[in-house]
Amino acid sequence: MEVILREDVDNLGSRGQIVKVKEGYARNFLLPRRLAVTASEANRKLIEQERQSWLRKEAKVKSEAEELGKILSAVTITIKAKAGENDHLFGSVTAQDIAAALEAQKFMIDRKKIVLDEPIRQLGEFKVAVKLHKEVSIELPVNVVKEEIA
Repeated sequence: MEVILREDVDNLGSRGQIVKVKEGYARNFLLPRRLAVTASEANRKLIEQERQSWLRKEAKVKSEAEELGKILSAVTITIKAKAGENDHLFGSVTAQDIAAALEAQKFMIDRKKIVLDEPIRQLGEFKVAVKLHKEVSIELPVNVVKEEIA
């Protein structure tokens, strides 16, 4: 069965692409979730209109992400954490902590957009990737310093 994808589907294809799938997969998964429509001539025209609208919206979102990236590239995040003898943290600095530090500086970045391979467990300066858009990502400097005990 041929279907036209309305959204990007992992391991299948991208928006607007015509793909051949098994009938059960289309009928039970793609069509009910509105991820695809059957490949008829009327649907091809409808998808083309949606695609043009989506491209305009996507261009606007990408330009906004690039502007935010330029602003964020000048920002340095400093996080205070409790540390032991060998500059080893008692806990760890996670994407949630970095998102909270950005929010304190009036930047609303979702923690899911902050890419950490593993939590930070040492004091020091780190470069953390922030994926603002699927084509726009920046390196954000994060300083982890020892919290002074008062």
